[in-house]
Formats: sequence, C-alpha cells, structure tokens
Amino acid sequence: MKQKVAVFRKEHFNAAHRLHQPNWSDEKNQAFFGQCNNPNYHGHNYDLIVKLTGYVDEESGYLYDMKLLSALLHKKVIDKFDHRNLNLDTQEFKSLNPTAENIAMVIYDLLRPEIPQDLDLKITLYETERNFVEYPA
Repeated sequence: MKQKVAVFRKEHFNAAHRLHQPNWSDEKNQAFFGQCNNPNYHGHNYDLIVKLTGYVDEESGYLYDMKLLSALLHKKVIDKFDHRNLNLDTQEFKSLNPTAENIAMVIYDLLRPEIPQDLDLKITLYETERNFVEYPA
C-alpha cells in the first residue's frame, strides 16, 4: 500500500510593508495596526516553508525534485519580494493589505499553478520567530 510523504523547502526573504486599511481613518488604522501602521513602513525577515505532500514517484524515488522547487521559489517569490517594499514595489499588494495572512495566500496562488495538481501544497510563513501563518489551514 502506498503511503503519502511530505517534502519541505525553507527559504528566507526580507521585505518592508505598512498595514493600512484605506477605508479607515488614520486614527482607527493607528489604533488597530499600531507600529505596523508606521507611515514610513517597517520590515521583517520572513521565513517561508513550502510543504508538498503526495506519493513518491516509483521510478525516480522523488516526490518532487528539490532543486526544481528551490528554483521555482526563487523565480516566483524570492526574486519578486526580497528586499522590496511590498506596498510600493509589488503588483500583488498595490490594493491588498500585506498582512502575513495575505502574503501567505498570495504565495500559494503564485505557486499552485506551477505544482502538479496531484500534490498538496501548504505555505507556512514566519513573520517573526513567534508569529506565523499557515495556508491553507
């Protein structure tokens, strides 16, 4: 009987952002988002973990070639977001608040079309050592 396995790839990127809801007053934004609403932005050292789950290919012994996964993550995520201001420098967050939750969902959407559909994809994004999100939950 075949058993599912999971492989993980960890990457790192640095990015600045400002959490701000344009439909709210400045006072409400400041009260709700606090320091994350700094008009001059602030940055994080994000750790990204991509998990693929499925069945190992009997011929190669791989679930997914990790060199290909690394290259894909660099092309679709790292090169796009690393050392960028997410609010100002990326199309993905021009009108989307770059919360950790939204960043994780955007990364998922960038990767999902590139990953074989028979593999499950999960994104874990650490904004700090103590704060992280997982998508899908």
